[in-house]
Amino acid sequence: MGLALEEARRAGDLGEVPIGCVIVDPSRPGTDSLEEQVVARGHNLTRKKRTPLGHAELVAIEAAAESVDYERLLGCTAYVTVEPCFMCAGALVHARVDRVVWGVRDPKFGACASLGNVLSDPRLNHRARLCEGVLADDVRELLVSFFRERRKK
Repeated sequence: MGLALEEARRAGDLGEVPIGCVIVDPSRPGTDSLEEQVVARGHNLTRKKRTPLGHAELVAIEAAAESVDYERLLGCTAYVTVEPCFMCAGALVHARVDRVVWGVRDPKFGACASLGNVLSDPRLNHRARLCEGVLADDVRELLVSFFRERRKK
């Protein structure tokens, strides 16, 4: 999650909402360190790319699929600073991500616990294991300070 926080800070430095995502594949052969297991990193780029599809998770999923040369991210874990929205949760299901870990809930758009449970819906053919609250205080502080600064401007 620390790496996802680094990505979120990069987004904030660009004036993007500071959300970051890192996708890890612990089953990669010959990988001993966490750094070697990272298959992709992403941060919000909606403003820079001028598209609503520039969410951190989608950026990371696309990079991860390219990295592993397959559209499925079987066995992978996505670390996201903020609970994924419906669009990103759907993409994580389609990518067959095994586990999703996030820092804080998103009461306005969250689709994994707050407004819905896309990643664990029994009607879908794939469900991900979920873990929330990792480095929540750090994530919350980053978001609060970003929006505080934005309101000042």
